[in-house]
Amino acid sequence: MGKVFYVTGGARSGKSAFALRLAASYAQRVFLATAEPFDEEMLFRVSRHREERGSQFTTVEEPLYLARALSQIPLDTGVVLLDCLTVWTGNLMYYAVSRGEEQMAQQIELFFEALRHLPCDIILVSNEVGMGIVPENAMARTFRDRAGLINQQAALIAAEAYLLCSGLPLRLK
Repeated sequence: MGKVFYVTGGARSGKSAFALRLAASYAQRVFLATAEPFDEEMLFRVSRHREERGSQFTTVEEPLYLARALSQIPLDTGVVLLDCLTVWTGNLMYYAVSRGEEQMAQQIELFFEALRHLPCDIILVSNEVGMGIVPENAMARTFRDRAGLINQQAALIAAEAYLLCSGLPLRLK
């Protein structure tokens, strides 16, 4: 099994930049992107992230089926940088409307099982969404709770975990 790194923090805390620095020492890098750019603003964000990482990564875009994507990475991969679990959680919830809650739970289970058998290291990036006010609507509270549970699972299996605040990393484990 490869080593799991977990990187979390608030929005614009420096998570992605820190994760890129963690990945820099590896020869063969895969960037696993979960975002689906639905509007112009999101297209801009995706474009900016692509510029930040340059041509040093092979990019795989997969908004839902992360276990499948991980099973198909090139054998010579040294590290996968997955950015991000929070967006993936939102994607799962969005598509659960048509595909059902069971499908969402199955994808989460398959993902964490795939991490246990990954032949290379992986860096998981996720937002810490539980430190603000309690959301005022049920869907937002459900999202916060699901993201928090996924983050807990990721942190539990990680060999190293970092919290980013104002661009500064704090090693949690």
